[in-house]
Amino acid sequence: MEYRRVGTSGLAVSELAYGNWLTHSSPGCVAAALDAGVTTFHTAAAWDGGAAETAFGAAFAGVRRDDLVLCTGVFWPEGPGPNDAGLSRKRVIASLEGSLRRLRTDYVDVYQLLRFDYRTPVAETFLALSDLVRQGKVRYVGTSEWTAEQLLQAHEAASRYDVPLIANQPHYSMLWRVPEAQVMPVGARMGVGQFASVPLAQGVLTGKYHDGRIPAGSRAAEQPHARPLLMPELLERVELLRGVADDAGLTMAQLALAWTLQHETVASTVTGASTPEQVTENAKATGVRLDFDVLTRIDQLLGSFVQTDPRLVWSPPAQLP
Repeated sequence: MEYRRVGTSGLAVSELAYGNWLTHSSPGCVAAALDAGVTTFHTAAAWDGGAAETAFGAAFAGVRRDDLVLCTGVFWPEGPGPNDAGLSRKRVIASLEGSLRRLRTDYVDVYQLLRFDYRTPVAETFLALSDLVRQGKVRYVGTSEWTAEQLLQAHEAASRYDVPLIANQPHYSMLWRVPEAQVMPVGARMGVGQFASVPLAQGVLTGKYHDGRIPAGSRAAEQPHARPLLMPELLERVELLRGVADDAGLTMAQLALAWTLQHETVASTVTGASTPEQVTENAKATGVRLDFDVLTRIDQLLGSFVQTDPRLVWSPPAQLP
């Protein structure tokens, strides 16, 4: 495992980070990640009603806290009430307190604002974060899926309230390169590093959907929103990447993960796994440097299926109750 600093901060993270959005009940995955040298783990308060954080809290029992970089986040609904979602001062503070209990820790390393809250002034959110930083409950702050313009607002507020804003977590993969045009350059100027999210394009870039069928237990089987990516023409192009991966001595998943790590602003790439064996195999993507010819072949094979337009969004602006 290799490690990188996040943006211009001093925080070191493992190139591969383990996220437990959909796979928090998979036994042995956290242990396999730790064995592979993974130090960085992503979760969120709202994932499965807090069960994802609870699973991490149990899995890290006996692990030295200083060896971990724990990232959790707030925004999505955690209850039925009007103050149970978003980034208001009330929600940010209450959500963190719940996260700390479930994670069995006194602090989180990176507290992430998982979407932009159009209903709450950015200054209100960052003033609350400033208090949490001073209380020692938050070490650093990050955003997720914020636009370049929103990041500039965050940077201004973070500077005003002395909040260590160091990271952003965009969707980023061989197929979805939208952040490259604006988000990544703006982040670099601000000293903000990137955590690449959904680097396997919801499993499509692993090649497991090559025949168009949806395997039982796969992401597409359990999460219907992944199915729009299963276009026959796209799957044919992805299948051609198998030769590129073979020539590089990598699996298709390792190739996809290593590709995200070629971008200089990416501090780590975040992915989950269904089995410990997947974690071990994914970890072999770290330290890989893809040469120019490999990157060119990937671009040529994927062609027009690569999305780069900065006006595109992975999902519509989040709607809260």
